[in-house]
Amino acid sequence: MITRWITRGLKVVLAIFIMVVIIGALGEAVLQLWNWLLPSLFGWRQITYWQAVGILVLCRILFGKFGGRPMWRSNFRRRMDERWEHMTPEEREKFRQGMRGRCGFGSPAQESAPK
Repeated sequence: MITRWITRGLKVVLAIFIMVVIIGALGEAVLQLWNWLLPSLFGWRQITYWQAVGILVLCRILFGKFGGRPMWRSNFRRRMDERWEHMTPEEREKFRQGMRGRCGFGSPAQESAPK
């Protein structure tokens, strides 16, 4: 029981340490890229390390994760694939028609057929 707590504690400390190292490295990368490119291209001032970290935080707030796909998207995609597999061809066509009407793209299949 105690060894589980110690193992979990070490994992938490290791995870925090890795996050700090990654944030530090990303902050340094933003700092170097900003100070290398933007003053010479646009005449903007150079920034400090903490301003670079602030830019990273701002990007996280505005755009979401720093990389990869958000977890909810992959779960959503998996659930939709499962639902789609269990639908009959008629249910699939009804779903397509409903999405065309709601999303406003394309015309329904019977309207797009040549006359």
